Amino acid sequence: MIFIKIESQEMLSETIVSEFPVYVLSSLISDTVKALENCLQEQARLRAQVYLLETRVKQQQVKISQLLHEKQVQLLDKGEENSVIDLGGKRQYADCSEIFNDGYKQSGFYKIKPLQSPAEFSVYCDMSDGGGWTVIQRRSDGSENFNRDWSDYENGFGNFVQKNGEYWLGNRNLHLLTTQGDYTLKIDLADFEKNSRYAQYKNFKVGDEKNSYDLHIGEYSGTAGDSLTGNFHPEVQWWASHQRMKFSTWDRDNDNYEGNCAKEDQSGWWFNRCHSANLNGFYHKGPYTAKTDNGIVWHTWHGWWYSLKSVVMKIRPNDFIPNIV
Repeated sequence: MIFIKIESQEMLSETIVSEFPVYVLSSLISDTVKALENCLQEQARLRAQVYLLETRVKQQQVKISQLLHEKQVQLLDKGEENSVIDLGGKRQYADCSEIFNDGYKQSGFYKIKPLQSPAEFSVYCDMSDGGGWTVIQRRSDGSENFNRDWSDYENGFGNFVQKNGEYWLGNRNLHLLTTQGDYTLKIDLADFEKNSRYAQYKNFKVGDEKNSYDLHIGEYSGTAGDSLTGNFHPEVQWWASHQRMKFSTWDRDNDNYEGNCAKEDQSGWWFNRCHSANLNGFYHKGPYTAKTDNGIVWHTWHGWWYSLKSVVMKIRPNDFIPNIV
């Protein structure tokens, strides 16, 4: 065996050139370039596939979220009281008044299905205070965040498990409920000094999505004063009345104010310029100071700078007659 020592890089190159014809080297270089181009093309193709898959995953996540909302899947906080009262499935009930008059007198969570609703959903039925009340909103301890976007307020959110859990039933459900007939809205209010008041309105109705779930209320009665229509003073109605106002959230501004009431007051509500009532406001504890009057406010009772301890908004038909048999 003979070994040939090549002294330098130049000699190596000369040896290669002498050993291989030019056309062979050209072919090798061409093949190498093609392989590199194919590799780059494959990388580009794989990157495009990864991007497409990521896009599809995001689309599927959005679709899943939409389906959950459409089926009224409410956010359930885990708690000790975690059961809906079972009525045996013998019939579907349009609201809590029908459940009460069918003989169920225990307050608690039940399944209802308004006449035009595509699916059942859970709701708390207050069978005290004459019975048959469908609770549409509750504030009790500040445990739930009410500074939510349009989608959350449309579909509902909160604790649908515990008796005193905070929740918003959802604007779509409010519309479905109140288009069934004429409903009375009763609002139970309590402060931190153990005082309580109420406000009641005939013919409570919430519009459809096309009309941004606008508010309609009729005759007032009660002990808390009429903060929803601004009738406490005729000169303030142009900015204080919530009558016929569209619903607003921080991402869907439908108020009459040059700014954004929902963003400033940290809640979704039927704002005007901005409010004389805001029961979805931030949970301060009694008197408070803030950049805006963003507490749980009922102006005709405690003014703008006192945030209430608890609120229950509940409805039942105007012509409700309790079945006491």
